[in-house]
Amino acid sequence: MDYGKLILVGLLQAALIMLAAPLLDGISRRLRARIHSRRGGSIFQTYYDLFKLLKREETVPPQASWVFAATPYILVATLLLLAMIIPSITLMSPLGLVGDLFAVIYLMALVRFFFSLSGLDSGSTFAAAGSSREMMLAVLIEPAMVVVLLTLALLAGSTNLGSISVQVASGQISFLHPAFIIGLLAFLIATAVETGKLPFDLAEAEQELQEGPLTEYSGRGMALMKLALLMKQVIVVALFLALFLPFGGAVDITSGSLILGSIIFLGKLLVFYTLVALIENAVARYRITDVTVITSLSFGIALISFVFYLALS
Repeated sequence: MDYGKLILVGLLQAALIMLAAPLLDGISRRLRARIHSRRGGSIFQTYYDLFKLLKREETVPPQASWVFAATPYILVATLLLLAMIIPSITLMSPLGLVGDLFAVIYLMALVRFFFSLSGLDSGSTFAAAGSSREMMLAVLIEPAMVVVLLTLALLAGSTNLGSISVQVASGQISFLHPAFIIGLLAFLIATAVETGKLPFDLAEAEQELQEGPLTEYSGRGMALMKLALLMKQVIVVALFLALFLPFGGAVDITSGSLILGSIIFLGKLLVFYTLVALIENAVARYRITDVTVITSLSFGIALISFVFYLALS
């Protein structure tokens, strides 16, 4: 196996996700505007917003430590690494040596940790409230994700993301297996919560908390934080697609296969974001108590999936 080529594929995935995230957000915003019978902005509006922020002066709260300034760079770097690990345009993990489910879990936890810590470090009441909500969501949804990932690892006999994707795509893990189907439902709910889109955008909550942990950011820091959140949304969806709908990924590292895999991957993302835009226009933001019920349901479904695996193994 040519590890040099795999690393290049990983870099391609990271670049694709970083560039596609603002575009998908722009498409989603345009679609929401159309549903509201408004003209809406360009699908490239998110790019324009990020470039404007990069040109603006950056201010730092006087009480903030190095954590506040370093967090945007830590988040973007960690998410780029995740984008390289998760098999998005291929069936294999480009970074196979670290393409482990547990590595993905820890890296996603690291992103959430620094995102929440930056809000607390800023000294803002709104940011602190958003950070506490973010940590509460972690406590509520991560157990369900871990149980589903454990069930998939047991079904595949491996914790390697690439191995799981290959077995699902080839039919070695049956799409009709009860543990797989039920796990898909539980992970889909968890994915919706993890993206932070309506109705689950409790941490940022623009109308309530002035974007939560982002309250005190400005200029380049704000641009990087917004880019990181957009990338996180795509990466969470990419993880779901890699585990449950890996069909269409490149099976070999050739130009044609990678181009086709990239097109299919972007097509899947576009379908997901279109559905999300429709849902965002149909429902209001959930209250914390409502989210607690939904995440508990996700965890219960995940446990049922695990029980089915034990019963049928």
